[in-house]
Amino acid sequence: MNLVAAIQMASGPNLQANLAEAERLIAEAAKAGARLVVLPENFALMGRSEQDVLKICEEDGAGPVQEFLASQARLHGIWLVGGTVPIQCADSGRVTAACMLYDDQGERVARYDKIHLFDVTLEESGESYNESATFQHGSEIVVADTPFGKLGLAICYDLRFPELFRGMLDRGVEIVALPSAFTAITGRAHWESLIRARAIENLIYVVAAAQGGYHVSGRETHGDSMIVDPWGVVLQRLPRGAGVVLGKVDLDRLHSTRRSFPTIEHRRLTCKIT
Repeated sequence: MNLVAAIQMASGPNLQANLAEAERLIAEAAKAGARLVVLPENFALMGRSEQDVLKICEEDGAGPVQEFLASQARLHGIWLVGGTVPIQCADSGRVTAACMLYDDQGERVARYDKIHLFDVTLEESGESYNESATFQHGSEIVVADTPFGKLGLAICYDLRFPELFRGMLDRGVEIVALPSAFTAITGRAHWESLIRARAIENLIYVVAAAQGGYHVSGRETHGDSMIVDPWGVVLQRLPRGAGVVLGKVDLDRLHSTRRSFPTIEHRRLTCKIT
C-alpha cells in the first residue's frame, strides 16, 4: 500500500504567497509519509478575474511555477501532481490549463491539458463563468505509469463527463488525480456524488484536491477534498480550509474487487473517444 495526499488551499492573487503555502502543505504531506501528492486547480493563482492567469503564463517546460513543482518533488522525493499551470499556446490571447506530473527526481513525466471548460451561468447566485474565453481546451487523455499504479489526470469540470473516465479506463487507469476548484453551489449539489460515482463505476481510487474557501474575486469554492476508494468509500476528507488529506492506495484490493465484481468486463456499450 502507498500513502497518497490531496492538498486543499484557498489561493489568492499573490503568486509568491500561494507558492509558500503550497510549499508548507507539500512538506506536511511528505512528512506524514505521502509518496504521491496532488495540488488543487489554480493553486498558484486565484486572481481577481480569470484573465489574471495570462500575466503568469509560462512556456512549456520553463518558468517559476514549473520550476517550483520540479524542485518540490525532488526535495521531498515524492511524485507530485501540480494542480494546473497556465501554459502558453498558439492563441496569444489564451492559455492551456495544464496539469503536470513530476516524479521523485523532479522530472516531468506527463502533462494533461484540461479538456472540458467551465462555461456556465449559475441561476441561484447569478455567477457566470466563461473559461473558454481565457483557456484553450485540450484533446488528449493522459494515463501515466507510476510506482502507485496507472495514474490518470483530470481537472475539475472534467468530473462531469464519464466518457473521459471510460477513456482512461481503456488505458488501464487505477488511480485518478483530480485537481479542482468547484464553486460552492455546484460543490454542495454534486461534488461528492460525482467523485464517488466515477470511483464506483470504474473501480478506481480518486484523489480529489480542491480549492476551499473565499477568494479576493468574491468567488467561494467548495473545498471538501477527499480520497475515495474503488468501492466508493471516502477514506478521508477535509470540508473546509487549508490542509492535507491522506489515504492509502491498495492495488491488491483494487484488483481483487475488479475480479470479484467484474462490472468493467460486463460492459456492452463503448464510448468512442476522438
